Amino acid sequence: MGTLLLCIALIFEVTFAIYCIVTKKNYKKIKNWLRIAIFIAFAILTLSSVIMWSFRWVLLATLLFLLAATGTVALIRNKTKTQKYKTSSIVWKSIFMIVILVLALTPAIVFPQHPSPKVTGKYEVATAAYTYMDKKRVEEFSDKGQNRFVNVEFWYPKNAHGTYPLLVFSHGAYGIKASNTSTYTELASHGYVVVSIDHPYHSFYTASADGTKTFINTDYNREVSNINKEGIYTNEELYGLIQKWMKLRTDDMNFVIDTILKKAKSDNDSVYQKINTEKIGVFGHSMGGAASVWLGRVRNDIDAVVNIDAPFFSELLYKKDIDDFVASKKPYNIPLFNIYSDDVWKQLGSNSTYVANKLDNQNFKEAYTIHFQGAKHLSLTDLPLFSPLLANSLQGGKADINKYYCIETENELILKFFDYELKGIGHFAPKENY
Repeated sequence: MGTLLLCIALIFEVTFAIYCIVTKKNYKKIKNWLRIAIFIAFAILTLSSVIMWSFRWVLLATLLFLLAATGTVALIRNKTKTQKYKTSSIVWKSIFMIVILVLALTPAIVFPQHPSPKVTGKYEVATAAYTYMDKKRVEEFSDKGQNRFVNVEFWYPKNAHGTYPLLVFSHGAYGIKASNTSTYTELASHGYVVVSIDHPYHSFYTASADGTKTFINTDYNREVSNINKEGIYTNEELYGLIQKWMKLRTDDMNFVIDTILKKAKSDNDSVYQKINTEKIGVFGHSMGGAASVWLGRVRNDIDAVVNIDAPFFSELLYKKDIDDFVASKKPYNIPLFNIYSDDVWKQLGSNSTYVANKLDNQNFKEAYTIHFQGAKHLSLTDLPLFSPLLANSLQGGKADINKYYCIETENELILKFFDYELKGIGHFAPKENY
């Protein structure tokens, strides 16, 4: 919609400018009427829900309103008759207007309107956001001596009776807790309480309940950016970074789960009262998937794990004598479902950080593993829906898979896995490739 409106606006501006130049007239009165009409048309499209009002339309709405208001004042004061025609003035005003239109429509182009992935459950879904303060940890990314805080958001069945399994999600390296909103919504609509965690300073952006905003830490950003560059880190240094990243992630997840379990016993908030504390699943994308697998290794109350496109960092050992990584020999007994894109699938046999993920690893012989052919790393999140331009830029091009097919199939499979493992519903036997 944003691209279409920009094309229409550019065609109008250029065509009108050429017409003025050819006829050597300003036609200011006509242009003022057209701008008023365009603002009215925009308002009608918004009120009729053809344009879904959101942040993406604020700049354009402001611009159209100002142009319409200026045009209205000019028409009322009848100031258009005395202006002389100048070709240079027409050209520069048109160029200026084109630049302003591009800027005003940039949010709608970068973050286009898009249909939401299908939600198939019977429950209406509600959300709730909280900030938890961990009094046992001091924030390592700040020198203020403050305690570590973690922002969380719940998706849960609204007006539903009974209790439901708890699912805890961890986002990727630069992610945010809303990265897989379509997944949380689908799960909650089928009777799950889903909580997604923002890991402050690992998350691109997070906002606390009091409005405090926290952005990604520059050192962490540099560390993650450098891991795929040759010659920056030795394998031993990389192993140290992995341990550091995973400790923060798993500490956050442990803290959130423990906090929720305590609140489920003592807090009358309806969110906590809907949780079945005997059934817990964890899942995550990329670094969050690695942390989820790790948590399944160290906690005895985790009943199922979904790993979305991540290495098994918990299963890696660094061997100094060979200066490389090897896989742990400990069996992994928690039900595990691995979902891979092309980006990770092609590394399973070539990148030693994925040595534990190899399909012939007998310690994971009971794990389910699927591959979305043609998918890129971010295809397994909502970002290609929310911002195709940003997703394509971050992952180095457009994925060769339908983005709705990919995310909706992923959501369906995750639901079936958790239904089978946490609720004993149905039978889970996914195909190897999708």
